Amino acid sequence: MQTILGANGQIGEELARELKRNYTSDIRIVSRNAKKVNDTDTVFSADLSDREKAIEAVKGSEIAYFTLGLPMDTGLWEKQFLTIMKNVIDACKINGTKLVFFDNTYMYPQNNEVLTEQTVFAPVGRKGMVRKKMADMLLKEMKAETIKAVICRAPEFYGPGKTQSITNSLIFNAIKENKKLKVPLRDDKLRSLIWTPDASRATALIGNTPEAYGQTWHLPVDNPLTYKEFIALASEIYGKEFKYSVIPKLAFSIGSLFNKNAKELQELIPRYQYDNLFDDSKFRKRFPEFNVTTYRKGIEQIKKEQQSAK
Repeated sequence: MQTILGANGQIGEELARELKRNYTSDIRIVSRNAKKVNDTDTVFSADLSDREKAIEAVKGSEIAYFTLGLPMDTGLWEKQFLTIMKNVIDACKINGTKLVFFDNTYMYPQNNEVLTEQTVFAPVGRKGMVRKKMADMLLKEMKAETIKAVICRAPEFYGPGKTQSITNSLIFNAIKENKKLKVPLRDDKLRSLIWTPDASRATALIGNTPEAYGQTWHLPVDNPLTYKEFIALASEIYGKEFKYSVIPKLAFSIGSLFNKNAKELQELIPRYQYDNLFDDSKFRKRFPEFNVTTYRKGIEQIKKEQQSAK
């Protein structure tokens, strides 16, 4: 059996579908209010901040995937994420379960350097520090060989369905609502964005590759584009020229005074003034057969989904 912890977000749902398509029908879905993704899934509702529930959640599992997310609330992250991470690690150790940790890039430095699996953590802000501590906690266990685990790290998302990201919010949601598009800070800096179904497919592939364990893997992305190029491509695909405005840092700072969501995004905004160069060459070399979704194909799929929803 393979278990998905935090299974009812975009990554978890896509992961459940991919596991069913190519690996196993014996899947357990775990979240606070667990719901089946595939007809053959079993469900287990649990709060993983409860250690005993975490142990029960992964019991009998060969592999557990940690795809759990929390709302953008710094205090909540600091209060719960490290506890949940420790509980999941303990649960996997007790049950002899392999752990696949789906991670993000918040702990990386916010500058122009190319990001590889060896990049030294240098978080900016409290959320980045929480993610650093989570990764460090698991890396320590992996180094001590107390657990068989692997880290799958993804940059910012874009994608269909429930995908949540700054790019989806400011570009694709705006397109859907016939509003002017917005770009944070700069439109001339390169962005590495991962198509959410690719992130889940690659995570399933790594999780089911025994020799991939004990390592960190950057998940695969298309070649980076600037937001100016990205929006021009979207305009071509939609057959409509999209106007956009570049939102300066000051506007985000002012917005944060009046809007809690804007305040929670403050520590992430500075990265948009730099190139985001996410090196996935390790993955591509090991899994050359993996078909990475191009930005063109991804945007075409989002357009098709939006049109079918009308």
